[in-house]
Amino acid sequence: MTPDRAAGLVETRRALAEGEVTSREVVERTLARIEAAQATLNCFRIVRAEAALAEADAADRELAAGVRRPLLGVPVAVKDDMDVAGEPTAFGCRGEFPPVAADGEAVRRLRAAGAVIVGKTNTCELGQWPFTEGPAFGETRNPWNTDHTPGGSSGGSAAAVAAGLLPAALGSDGAGSVRIPASWTHLIGIKPQRGRISTWPRGESFHGITVNGTLARTVADAVALLDAASGNHDRDPHRPPALTVADAVGRDPGRLRVALSLKPPFTAVRARLDPVIRSRVVELAERLARLGHVVEQADPPYGQIGLAFVPRATAGIAERVREAPDPALLDPRTRGAARLGRLLAGTPLRAARRAEAVLHRRIGAFFESYDVILAPTTAMPPPRIGALSRLGGLATDRAIIAACPYAWPWNVLGWPGVNVPAGFTGPGLPVGAQLLGPADSEPLLVSLAAQLEAELRWHELWPPEGADADADAGTPAA
Repeated sequence: MTPDRAAGLVETRRALAEGEVTSREVVERTLARIEAAQATLNCFRIVRAEAALAEADAADRELAAGVRRPLLGVPVAVKDDMDVAGEPTAFGCRGEFPPVAADGEAVRRLRAAGAVIVGKTNTCELGQWPFTEGPAFGETRNPWNTDHTPGGSSGGSAAAVAAGLLPAALGSDGAGSVRIPASWTHLIGIKPQRGRISTWPRGESFHGITVNGTLARTVADAVALLDAASGNHDRDPHRPPALTVADAVGRDPGRLRVALSLKPPFTAVRARLDPVIRSRVVELAERLARLGHVVEQADPPYGQIGLAFVPRATAGIAERVREAPDPALLDPRTRGAARLGRLLAGTPLRAARRAEAVLHRRIGAFFESYDVILAPTTAMPPPRIGALSRLGGLATDRAIIAACPYAWPWNVLGWPGVNVPAGFTGPGLPVGAQLLGPADSEPLLVSLAAQLEAELRWHELWPPEGADADADAGTPAA
């Protein structure tokens, strides 16, 4: 990688608006960083070099004319499950996917805000796994330690932002796929309320469990991208009340009641919380207590919430498999999940959808006693490259549940969650913690995350240049 790193989104926006730099200069440097890092980190499936430079030139003409838009001239990337006009949407799969005719709604809104779309980032096949590897594109690597995965499925976006290739990126989160890679790459990862950022042309992605979210190094940057991408298509089924979440950055959250939840929801596979991650999350809880919040150990009444997740996830995979140009090229694990999804697409899927209202009432009652939940984002640090990708179907499922048992319930509920950096393990591997809230609680979660960021200043730490195996990146101040 080149030694320069991208400035933050908010800082880049300011520098462009004040004429300190042109969009073309910023985009040229971004493209140079992407090219230099591609052989090492492999973050991008598609780089739109020519188109991005043309978009930058158009942004410069607007800036020179005095036009101001929220992201005018700022380079960003989107995950390769989002439609960008003129590009294929392969979603981690092999095969010949045709270029799409129109931008998805989230991309359309980024363009309306003036953003320059520099490319589409790597994701595992149909976003199923917490690693970003596959025969369609190879392995995407963690800039903190290139022997390890950045997580998934938004691993390409996370790795690109963590390495400083660009200021921020969109990802999607169906079982933690924004929060998990944010955790394993030392980023802010926001999974917003269902419908906050449209998933159109799919009114519901994976039957409502998948939402689009943001990845950035700071809370302010992640929120600026969130606000720019937020909004709905006329035919979206989920339309939460409009929020300007940036207003909450720097706002005193008040004295909150925080539930420290270290117990994962029940699954058929036992999950053990890594003791170092436990220590890091407890340290964050102690920091919150010193900031004046009331922190108690308590777990939400999840019950058998997994029964409301599996039919929606696998039925969604079955739908995507039917759309693949050549299903025979798909991973056998994908085809196995699709077979299960077809079996569950009738009565079990309808029951899973009905269960959501019951879960909202039961877990919503927990928020009568607490304002926010603090929980680990993952149970384990990032695995080594290849550790999960070469497993069979059942072994993969068991490994995923053991490593990542904490994030997916909030996808069933459709409520917001924010990953914040929680520190590092001994060999310099990042880990994270989730701030979880009820419906439409993004402003509260963001204000609390920003308060922690002001104390811990985690954004001042960068991956070491040429991050080799077991490089010690140090730990943030406790």
